[in-house]
Amino acid sequence: MKRTPLTLLCLTVFASFWLAFACSIPTFAEEAAPDNGPVFTTLFNGKDLAGWYGMGHFDPRQLEALSPADRQKKRDAEMGDFKKHWTVQNGELVNDGEGGYATTDKDYGDIDFWIDYKTVAKADSGIYLRGTPQVQIWDYTKEGGKWEIGADKGSGGLWNNSAGTPGKDPQVLADKPFGQWNRFHIRQVGDRTWVWLNDKLVVDAAPLENFWDRSRPLFAKGPIQLQTHGGEIRWRNIVLREILAEEANTLLRGKDPEGFVAVFNGRNFDGWTGAVENYDIKEGALFCKPGKGGTVYTADEYDDFVARLEFKLPAGGNNGLAIRYPGNGDGAYTGFCELQVLDTEDPKYAGLDPRQAHGSAYGMIAAHRGYLRPVGQWNYQQVTVKGSTVKVELNGFTILNGDVGKVTELMANTPHPGKDRKSGHFGFAGHNDPVEFRNISIQRLKP
Repeated sequence: MKRTPLTLLCLTVFASFWLAFACSIPTFAEEAAPDNGPVFTTLFNGKDLAGWYGMGHFDPRQLEALSPADRQKKRDAEMGDFKKHWTVQNGELVNDGEGGYATTDKDYGDIDFWIDYKTVAKADSGIYLRGTPQVQIWDYTKEGGKWEIGADKGSGGLWNNSAGTPGKDPQVLADKPFGQWNRFHIRQVGDRTWVWLNDKLVVDAAPLENFWDRSRPLFAKGPIQLQTHGGEIRWRNIVLREILAEEANTLLRGKDPEGFVAVFNGRNFDGWTGAVENYDIKEGALFCKPGKGGTVYTADEYDDFVARLEFKLPAGGNNGLAIRYPGNGDGAYTGFCELQVLDTEDPKYAGLDPRQAHGSAYGMIAAHRGYLRPVGQWNYQQVTVKGSTVKVELNGFTILNGDVGKVTELMANTPHPGKDRKSGHFGFAGHNDPVEFRNISIQRLKP
C-alpha cells in the first residue's frame, strides 16, 4: 500500500510512543525471568501513595509484639508526617529528605524487585528488605564526605552487614552521575541477596545479616522500605514478583560445583543399603513407606562433606538425616548426629524440646525455627560437616551452626556415644511418615 505523508506521520508518532513506553518500564534481564516469563506487580501506581505507609527505623520484632489495635494506632499516628514529606510528582514518588520511610503495606519473602531512583549530591538513603537495613544509596564522590566509611565504592552494597563480610561493599562502582536515573534489580532468596545497579552485578548472593539480632537468621518475611536520609530522592518504576518455591530452590542450588556427586539416581536403590524394604521411590523421590521406619543409608562412608538435597513434608511428617551413621542402632545416638527433618509447626509438636525442631542436631543443638516452606512444598537444604562442626542451611537461611564436640547438656541427659565419630554413612532415619527426598548429592571435603 502506498504510504501517504499523513500515514507516515501517524506511524512515526506511534513508533515514538512505544519507544518512550518501552524505555519507561524495566528491561528484564534474561537471567531474571522464569521459563514462562515474569509476572510482576506494580507497587507504585504513579498517582498517589496507595499501598504505602510511613514508618521509620523500627525493630520488626517490636512491631510484631504490638496488638493489632496498637499497631494500627502507631501507623495512623505516622501517616500525617508521611504525607507531609512524601508526594507524587509527574508519576514519581518523591521524598524531601525528611520523615518516616515509605513502607509497603504487604510483607514479602523471596522476591525479584526492580526500582529506579534519582538523588542529589550529599544525599544518603537506602532500601530496607524485610524491614532490615539495607541496600545502600549515597553520594559516591569525594565531595560527599563519606569516603572514610565506604562511599567511594559506590551504592548497592549491604552496608549494615558486619565489617569484612561478603556484600558489605559493592563489587564495582556502578552509580550514574547526579541528575540521571539509576536502576536497581534486587533479588532475594532466603537471606541470599543479589544486587544489580545499572546492569552491573554489585552484590552476588551475599547473606543480608539480621541487623536487629545478628545471632539469628534474617526474617522470613517483611516489608520493603524506602529510606529517607537528608536529601531529596525520587523513585519510579517500582515492580516486584514473588519467587515461588521451585524457582527459589533452583536459584539456591545453582549448578553443583565440581566435586559434588549424585548419590541417588531417582530410579532404584543402587548405592544404598539398610532398611530399603521400608522405603519406596516415586517420580524421582525416595520416601519412607507409611507406617514403616528404619534407616536407609549410602554404601559409601564420609568423613567431612557437604550434602545437598530437597525434601517435602506431609502434615506432621517426621524423618531425619543420619550423619556419619555406623550402620546399626539409632543414628541419633550411635551416629555423629541425626539432623531432624520434621514438620515442626504441626500442632502435635507444640511441646517439643527446641533440640527436636527441624534442622536440630537431635537432642544436642537447637536450630532456628520459622524457615520451613508450607507442607506439600519442596524445601532445599544444604548440610556441611567439618570435624565436630555441623552447619544447616534451609531455604537460604543458616538455621544451625554449631559444634557437637562442645555439647555438654543433652536432652533428657541421654548419652550420645556416637557424637565423636569421625566418619560414617549418610542416610535417612524413617519414622513412619512418607517424607520425600530427591536431588541428593554429596561433596567430600579434605579434612
